[in-house]
Amino acid sequence: MWQWVERLLGRDRPAGRALRLRSREELATMPRVSFEELAPDVDTFLGQAAYLQLGYFETLSELIATTPQLVQKEAISRAAGAALLKHRELVALIRERGGDPTQVMLPFREPLDAFRDATHGVRPQETLLSVHITAGMLDDFYLALSAGYDETGRRVARILRADNDRQAVVGILSETIASDPEWASLLALWGRRLVGDTLLVARSALRKEGSAAAAERVEPVFTALLGAHAARMTAMGLSS
Repeated sequence: MWQWVERLLGRDRPAGRALRLRSREELATMPRVSFEELAPDVDTFLGQAAYLQLGYFETLSELIATTPQLVQKEAISRAAGAALLKHRELVALIRERGGDPTQVMLPFREPLDAFRDATHGVRPQETLLSVHITAGMLDDFYLALSAGYDETGRRVARILRADNDRQAVVGILSETIASDPEWASLLALWGRRLVGDTLLVARSALRKEGSAAAAERVEPVFTALLGAHAARMTAMGLSS
């Protein structure tokens, strides 16, 4: 598994092969990739997406309690509210399809809680960056995946494309980075550490029994996720 991540990160790339990371704009316009062989069943797709949004809400809510400045509390609360709204809309969609949201999400509680723990920083600023980076990458991934689920997928795409209200969070991080060069180095390193764990979560959402050819066709999506990640980091003045 880690060999796959390292290959995407460029640590095991053949000499002379230059891969350029795509920007977020290129991600939005890149050709669609068929997930037919690798896409999970619809309950897995919805359960993982819904529980991820709940996890973002929980993490941001914890940060509100430990943030002293009122203006920052309010900024984080808006991002938390946006994640909770997306969670509720995904839960409503599960119910409309006749599912029990608790049962649909339950199989993913343990692995996704472990992912949250692994990406929870020692400092609040690290955890804020974790939410911004991991939520951005995984929302992009589930948007790409949504194309294979007809009307259900289109509804999920509309939910995920709604405003995430994280721009003020980015402002908090940008102010922190500008305040001290050591913060820039620390958060850049932390941002790079987040990538491997986040790609593994995305990879775990796919079926394991797909063909090697199908896996190769999906790889450009992961390369594009890295491009969007690089754009997010660059926008905050961080190297990826």
